[in-house]
Amino acid sequence: QVQLVESGGGLVQAGGSLRLSCAASGRTFSSYAMGWFRQAPGKEREFVAISWDSVNTNYADSVKGRFTISRDNAKNMVYLQMNSLKPEDTAVYYCAAGRKFKVVVAEYIPGYDYWGQGTQVTVSS
Repeated sequence: QVQLVESGGGLVQAGGSLRLSCAASGRTFSSYAMGWFRQAPGKEREFVAISWDSVNTNYADSVKGRFTISRDNAKNMVYLQMNSLKPEDTAVYYCAAGRKFKVVVAEYIPGYDYWGQGTQVTVSS
């Protein structure tokens, strides 16, 4: 069982930055692929970024070059550094964990077994 708790959301002006954090429980954190997803009002949840391990990552095209995912396996933490924020980045951001053999494709939501409660990010224009 893995429990995920996100933090770091808030209100920021366009062009600004935020850093989201996700704290995970459990002793097998390093065996999980860790993803960030987001959901805007009236829209479906969408993939943002994934950390497969301490080296390999993937990003949605919409955030590539602006967002950076990282993880600290010793602390059971995953982070999402968000720079050059745009109003269209406004959403609830969720941290997710899934066994690497099950996730397979980063965007595949059913591949993730555990989800956090979400943290609101609002970008004003």
